[in-house]
Amino acid sequence: MSSPRERLAGQQAELLRALLAGGDAPAGFDADRLRIEANVLRNKQSRLAAYLRPDLAEALGDRFAALFREYATAHPKTDAIRARAYADAFGTWLVERGEVPKPKGRLARWLRRLVL
Repeated sequence: MSSPRERLAGQQAELLRALLAGGDAPAGFDADRLRIEANVLRNKQSRLAAYLRPDLAEALGDRFAALFREYATAHPKTDAIRARAYADAFGTWLVERGEVPKPKGRLARWLRRLVL
Protein backbone atom coordinates (compact mmCIF):
# COMPACT_ATOMS: atom_id res chain seq x y z
CA MET A 1 0.00 0.00 0.00
CA SER A 2 1.33 3.47 -0.82
CA SER A 3 1.72 6.29 1.66
CA PRO A 4 -0.40 9.45 1.50
CA ARG A 5 2.65 11.32 0.19
CA GLU A 6 3.12 8.80 -2.64
CA ARG A 7 -0.58 8.97 -3.54
CA LEU A 8 -0.44 12.77 -3.61
CA ALA A 9 2.67 12.69 -5.82
CA GLY A 10 0.87 10.34 -8.21
CA GLN A 11 -2.18 12.60 -8.33
CA GLN A 12 0.00 15.65 -8.97
CA ALA A 13 1.81 13.84 -11.78
CA GLU A 14 -1.54 12.92 -13.33
CA LEU A 15 -2.68 16.55 -13.15
CA LEU A 16 0.54 17.75 -14.76
CA ARG A 17 0.14 15.21 -17.58
CA ALA A 18 -3.36 16.58 -18.17
CA LEU A 19 -2.15 20.18 -18.18
CA LEU A 20 1.11 19.85 -20.07
CA ALA A 21 1.04 16.66 -22.12
CA GLY A 22 -2.56 16.27 -23.25
CA GLY A 23 -3.38 13.56 -20.70
CA ASP A 24 -6.85 12.76 -19.43
CA ALA A 25 -8.35 14.83 -16.65
CA PRO A 26 -7.83 13.19 -13.26
CA ALA A 27 -10.86 12.09 -11.26
CA GLY A 28 -12.56 15.03 -9.62
CA PHE A 29 -11.39 17.60 -12.19
CA ASP A 30 -13.54 19.24 -14.85
CA ALA A 31 -12.03 18.21 -18.21
CA ASP A 32 -13.21 21.37 -19.97
CA ARG A 33 -11.67 23.65 -17.35
CA LEU A 34 -8.40 21.71 -17.45
CA ARG A 35 -8.35 22.00 -21.25
CA ILE A 36 -8.79 25.79 -20.94
CA GLU A 37 -6.01 26.02 -18.35
CA ALA A 38 -3.74 23.82 -20.49
CA ASN A 39 -4.30 26.19 -23.43
CA VAL A 40 -3.46 29.18 -21.24
CA LEU A 41 -0.23 27.51 -20.07
CA ARG A 42 0.80 26.53 -23.61
CA ASN A 43 0.07 30.04 -24.90
CA LYS A 44 2.20 31.49 -22.11
CA GLN A 45 5.04 29.08 -22.94
CA SER A 46 4.67 29.92 -26.63
CA ARG A 47 4.91 33.68 -25.99
CA LEU A 48 7.99 33.14 -23.82
CA ALA A 49 9.64 30.94 -26.46
CA ALA A 50 8.89 33.57 -29.12
CA TYR A 51 10.41 36.25 -26.87
CA LEU A 52 13.52 34.16 -26.21
CA ARG A 53 13.88 32.99 -29.82
CA PRO A 54 12.49 35.80 -32.03
CA ASP A 55 14.43 34.29 -34.95
CA LEU A 56 12.18 31.23 -34.81
CA ALA A 57 8.99 33.25 -34.44
CA GLU A 58 9.98 35.38 -37.44
CA ALA A 59 11.01 32.40 -39.58
CA LEU A 60 7.83 30.47 -38.85
CA GLY A 61 5.34 33.33 -38.85
CA ASP A 62 1.80 32.05 -38.40
CA ARG A 63 3.04 28.45 -38.07
CA PHE A 64 4.95 29.19 -34.85
CA ALA A 65 2.05 28.66 -32.43
CA ALA A 66 0.88 25.38 -33.97
CA LEU A 67 4.40 23.94 -34.15
CA PHE A 68 5.17 25.04 -30.60
CA ARG A 69 1.95 23.38 -29.39
CA GLU A 70 2.95 20.15 -31.13
CA TYR A 71 6.42 20.29 -29.60
CA ALA A 72 5.21 21.21 -26.10
CA THR A 73 2.64 18.41 -26.08
CA ALA A 74 5.22 15.82 -27.10
CA HIS A 75 8.00 17.31 -24.91
CA PRO A 76 6.39 18.83 -21.80
CA LYS A 77 8.58 21.32 -19.98
CA THR A 78 9.76 20.21 -16.56
CA ASP A 79 11.32 22.19 -13.76
CA ALA A 80 14.65 20.58 -14.72
CA ILE A 81 14.94 22.71 -17.88
CA ARG A 82 15.20 26.50 -17.95
CA ALA A 83 13.01 28.51 -20.31
CA ARG A 84 15.88 29.48 -22.64
CA ALA A 85 17.08 25.88 -22.89
CA TYR A 86 13.51 24.78 -23.64
CA ALA A 87 13.20 27.40 -26.40
CA ASP A 88 16.55 26.24 -27.81
CA ALA A 89 15.41 22.61 -27.69
CA PHE A 90 12.31 23.67 -29.64
CA GLY A 91 14.65 25.26 -32.20
CA THR A 92 16.66 22.06 -32.47
CA TRP A 93 13.46 20.08 -32.96
CA LEU A 94 12.43 22.47 -35.75
CA VAL A 95 15.81 22.08 -37.49
CA GLU A 96 15.65 18.29 -37.21
CA ARG A 97 12.19 18.29 -38.80
CA GLY A 98 13.27 20.62 -41.58
CA GLU A 99 10.88 23.37 -40.50
CA VAL A 100 13.70 25.94 -40.33
CA PRO A 101 17.17 25.86 -41.87
CA LYS A 102 20.17 24.98 -39.77
CA PRO A 103 21.43 28.24 -38.28
CA LYS A 104 24.68 29.85 -39.36
CA GLY A 105 27.00 32.20 -37.51
CA ARG A 106 26.25 33.15 -33.91
CA LEU A 107 22.87 31.36 -33.90
CA ALA A 108 24.65 28.11 -34.65
CA ARG A 109 26.17 28.21 -31.15
CA TRP A 110 22.91 27.23 -29.46
CA LEU A 111 22.58 24.26 -31.78
CA ARG A 112 26.16 23.07 -31.16
CA ARG A 113 25.68 23.52 -27.41
CA LEU A 114 22.55 21.35 -27.47
CA VAL A 115 23.89 18.64 -29.74
CA LEU A 116 27.26 18.20 -28.01
